[in-house]
Amino acid sequence: MSRTHAQIVAELQSRWPEHRVAPSQARVQALCDLLGSPELSCPVILIAGTNGKGSTALMIDSLLRSLGLRVGRYASPHLVEVTERISIDGEPIAADRFDELLEQVAPLVELVDDQLIDGVRMTFFEVMTALAYAAFADAPVDVAVVEVGLGGRWDATNIVAAQVAVVCPVDLDHTHLLGNTVAEIAAEKAGIIKAGSKAVLAAQQPDAARVLLARCAEVGAEVIREGMEFGLISRTPAVGGQILRLETAEGPLGDLALPLFGAHMAHNAALAVAAVEAFLGGKPLPAEVIAEGLEQVRAPGRLEVVRRSPTVVLDTCHNPHGARATIDGITEAFGFTPLIGVVAMMADKDVNGVLSIFAEAMTTVVCTTIASTSRALPATGLAERAAEVFGSDRVVVAASMAEAIEEAVRLADEAGPGAGVLVAGSVYAAGEARALLVRDVEES
Repeated sequence: MSRTHAQIVAELQSRWPEHRVAPSQARVQALCDLLGSPELSCPVILIAGTNGKGSTALMIDSLLRSLGLRVGRYASPHLVEVTERISIDGEPIAADRFDELLEQVAPLVELVDDQLIDGVRMTFFEVMTALAYAAFADAPVDVAVVEVGLGGRWDATNIVAAQVAVVCPVDLDHTHLLGNTVAEIAAEKAGIIKAGSKAVLAAQQPDAARVLLARCAEVGAEVIREGMEFGLISRTPAVGGQILRLETAEGPLGDLALPLFGAHMAHNAALAVAAVEAFLGGKPLPAEVIAEGLEQVRAPGRLEVVRRSPTVVLDTCHNPHGARATIDGITEAFGFTPLIGVVAMMADKDVNGVLSIFAEAMTTVVCTTIASTSRALPATGLAERAAEVFGSDRVVVAASMAEAIEEAVRLADEAGPGAGVLVAGSVYAAGEARALLVRDVEES
């Protein structure tokens, strides 16, 4: 009897999970070798950094497709369906194709498992990474846009020598795995920069910039820096997003519509354009390609409006650096009065740091938990932490995401037409909320 897609995915996800890292590229390299080295089948743009990887990857993908190229994109984690992680031509891989690919690869995965390299069977992320490279080789695609899972130096995605290595802003996150300082974390991210590559660097804190530039000098990589070779000149908030003026390889270019909110997204757009121009060997992108590529970007879970009356916005921020960008962005774009928060977080994150930033803008916070992972902080535990930051009179507890959204919407309705709801604190929280609030056309 054949297995269902849900059963196939459940078996894959039963492997060693992403948050439990086994730092080694030996297992994924062994599998890719057995598959005939699909990771070498096309040029790769590899993206690392603490925040902004996903949205930058989406913009690079859109720009490359506007140029007429066939693009594969690998992202993590997913919001709702695991198939979202592997996209070709801007669309997630079909469930039946995903299942077929996994069934074909399964015997080779078992061969690697049997070797117990470093005493560990292949992890979920390692198998997914090999699947992505295999899917891209099979398509085939002209270029792969690949988002690093964690760190960079020993990440499974980094078995390639990327033609373009993009480093988004580096800040503190995953400190138990990557280091306790920005410089230590930057050293891990810098591992994606290799000899012969072009390093496209977002604006960085001085400690991170020093480490990244030293790595470029060490391996002889060409450096393309925000604020020097490219950058955001200006931005104007607009209905449904913002209008940008960017410094590109051909000089200033304005009147670019970006349907995303927040200054951080404007900077990510500048980074994406620079990455594609680096991929083209420094050749300027035509103005019409930049305009079309940015205008067509869609970024689920990034200050995404998923309901009106009252307005409900989702965001994937999960650390203080991301929370700051989110709060600044939602304040500028919407100006909700009051702003009701629905928050769920992982226990291993800087919970108090994120809550402190949320407390600046959220009048009330509805604390809940995430059903899909054991890493989640229980709703009552999060509420206790929130009471320390917000004060107990501004904290509500809800047992589930559905109940939390219902309560937040009720509070916003009571407050009047200026109120809004922000669901944030975790990628998984945004995913659970999106599954509840967003229905695809074919489902409606």
